[in-house]
Amino acid sequence: MAMTLDVNGKPLAVKAAPDTPLLWVLRDELRLTGTKYGCGIAQCGACTVLVDGQPVRSCATPIEGLAGLKITTIESLGGAHPLQQAWVKNDVPQCGYCQSGQIMSAAALLAAKPHPTDADIDAAMDGNICRCGAYQRIRAAIKEAAGMAPATVATPAAPAKV
Repeated sequence: MAMTLDVNGKPLAVKAAPDTPLLWVLRDELRLTGTKYGCGIAQCGACTVLVDGQPVRSCATPIEGLAGLKITTIESLGGAHPLQQAWVKNDVPQCGYCQSGQIMSAAALLAAKPHPTDADIDAAMDGNICRCGAYQRIRAAIKEAAGMAPATVATPAAPAKV
C-alpha cells in the first residue's frame, strides 16, 4: 500500500504496510539512518523522532496514523543546530548510539520551553537512556543550547604536585 509521509518537510511516497513501524520505513525505505534501533519496545528512546513537534518512539509507531503529520528526524538538523554544537562542546557523546534520540527529545523541549528548568529537562528526557551515563553533560548541553549557564559539575581536584 502506498502512502505519502511528510518527512523533514518533504512529501515522500512509501510502500510499506500500514502496520510497519515508522523506524523501519525511515531506515530501510527512506534510507534515513540517523534514527537508531535500540530496544524495539519504546523504552530506551534511541529511536525518538518528532511527529508534529512531539517526541515519539518510532520503533512502536505504525505509519498508518501518520499521513498529514510532520515527521522530523535528526537529519533535518543538518549538523549545525545549536543542540548539536552544544553536544560537541560539552563532550556529550561517548559511544554516541543514543544521541539522535536524545537530541530530538531535547529539541522538542527547547521548542516548548526555551529556558527549561532542571525539572523540565528531567521530565522531557525521561526514558531516553544513555548507557554511558552522560546525563550531566546532556543537561549542560541543553542549557547551553538554550543560552543558559550550564550547571556546575563538580570535578575531582588534581593531585598536588610535590
